Amino acid sequence: MFLFASIPWYSALMWFAVVAALMLANEIARASKWASLALFVGLPIVLTIFVWPTTAGPGSSTGTWFHWVKVYSALAGCLGFMVLRFNRKAAANRYALMFPAVILALNILEAVIRDFQVHGMHGLIDGVVMVGGSWNIMNGVAGLLNLLTICGWAGIFISKGRQKDMMWPDMVWFWIIAYDLWNFAYVYNCVGDHAFYAGAALLVSCTIPAFFIKKGAWLQHRAQTLAFWMMFTMAVPGFVTDSKFAVASSHSTTALFLVSAISLAANIAVAVYQVRTIVVKHRNPLRDELYVELADYKKVVAADRPDADTEPVMGGVLVG
Repeated sequence: MFLFASIPWYSALMWFAVVAALMLANEIARASKWASLALFVGLPIVLTIFVWPTTAGPGSSTGTWFHWVKVYSALAGCLGFMVLRFNRKAAANRYALMFPAVILALNILEAVIRDFQVHGMHGLIDGVVMVGGSWNIMNGVAGLLNLLTICGWAGIFISKGRQKDMMWPDMVWFWIIAYDLWNFAYVYNCVGDHAFYAGAALLVSCTIPAFFIKKGAWLQHRAQTLAFWMMFTMAVPGFVTDSKFAVASSHSTTALFLVSAISLAANIAVAVYQVRTIVVKHRNPLRDELYVELADYKKVVAADRPDADTEPVMGGVLVG
């Protein structure tokens, strides 16, 4: 195999099972406030007390500060989005609406820093095979472009209906694809032996809902599937490393270079298109929604915004 050493049939089936399980868990969490509280408050409390001290303790592959911080930061993102979803005052506060953009930007920046660090690493480090090279720099730059092209946060709103999803209409399909390519390259570069599941399966599990189930809610899908994955890997750390279903990276320098080159090219394309939109449409990316003319944007607003007849956000406020 090009990207991976070998993918037996049972690992391929497990890949689809992981995607389906994450998507199902995401849909359950979307169902109601009480389902979200049970999954993102109740379940982590139980795991923290009775499971993770054993499975993610000293000596385990997840028994490091990074994994503990990662799982709780993912859960914090879900809880923050829940406040926006189920608290009207928070959802109407322009400063509270900065939270999704800030936590997304910090998440990307953290990964970018790690990619740059891995550039100089080679061999087995902290139980992970590292093959550093120019691809880390390329993908680090791609991540910075992905971070800088986050836009339209002031247009976030909560969908009408029972599920109250956090909608971000300006986060359109090409930015999501560029993020997916960058994030897969990051996982492939920095924890390659986990990339089959923690890279590909995890990203697909939030992209499918964003394109086919609930458009406009990608960041919510991403945060929730990431939290579920982190909780699972903390509880069953050997799944991606030692189980019969584990799939190792090929550690091919050609593959590493190619996935990072594709990531960089995609993010350059998005950045160029965004700059063109800003210049031609005379919009401020820190305050305005940029892609209000696009069909995907219009569909999300028409289907889910309670005040769908209201004009787009310009200058950080809704203009009627």
